[in-house]
Amino acid sequence: MSVRMRYVKEHLHGRIRMKSVLLWVFQIAAAIVLGAVFSIFFCKNVEMTEGSMEPTIAIGDTVLVNTLAYRFGSPDRDDILVFKSNDSANASLHVKRVIGLPGEKIQISDGQIMINGVTYMEKKDLPSISYAGLAETEITLKDDEYFVLGDNRNNSADSRYADIGNVTRSNIVGKVWFRISPYTKLGFLR
Repeated sequence: MSVRMRYVKEHLHGRIRMKSVLLWVFQIAAAIVLGAVFSIFFCKNVEMTEGSMEPTIAIGDTVLVNTLAYRFGSPDRDDILVFKSNDSANASLHVKRVIGLPGEKIQISDGQIMINGVTYMEKKDLPSISYAGLAETEITLKDDEYFVLGDNRNNSADSRYADIGNVTRSNIVGKVWFRISPYTKLGFLR
């Protein structure tokens, strides 16, 4: 092989290697940008600072919140959602489970949740409710209101209390969908 052909071959090999490195760098950069866009626009992480959702979510657990979930749909019963306690920009965030939907009548009687006069059979094994609070008498939810409870039913400030009350659609931040820490409990939430 002549010196010239060896030079051309090495030069082409170097160009191919450079293209492959540039393609690899581009793919990594694209993945980072897409991850950042996804994180900024679709996710918010929230650390639990209260035990109101135990045993489902414990104090110190960090969860991801889908902030777009309810822009294209509405909360369903049993969704775990994050909401602001009021309309203020610096209002505290709370994590609770949706029990009552807009237009429904909610009451807590003898430790059981009544929805439109029918006992609600929960999918999880949660304790009987010892304090009915505002739901001792029937509550009719408005078209933009949700009744929420913590899974730790007897140790949760939720819609039964006047300082929380029914959650309006405008105060909902998003739907909790994934636990990111502690790593031993990493996974989807229901």
